[in-house]
Amino acid sequence: MANNKSSKKRIKINKRNRIQNNSYKSLIKTHEKNHLNLLKASTEQASQVGEDKSNYKALLRASFSSVVSQIDKAVKKNIIHKNTAIRKKTNLFKKTFPTSN
Repeated sequence: MANNKSSKKRIKINKRNRIQNNSYKSLIKTHEKNHLNLLKASTEQASQVGEDKSNYKALLRASFSSVVSQIDKAVKKNIIHKNTAIRKKTNLFKKTFPTSN
């Protein structure tokens, strides 16, 4: 247990920050999950012949943009490390826009 006033205050501040950081990380995970579900739905629709894929492409771009935005904001607020953010964005980009080589 803390012995002086400043250490008690730091414990309270750390608890508050931990709650805020965890909620923000959860928000990022939710956005990622929604994006991946949209990606899965678009690939299923693409397998059916005659479907218009332009709607899904626009939705995927918007979804990808929002996920990247949330990740960048987390880096700016020092919630996640910049290398973690780069790894997350790279993996999402590879899944969203696969190259056909």
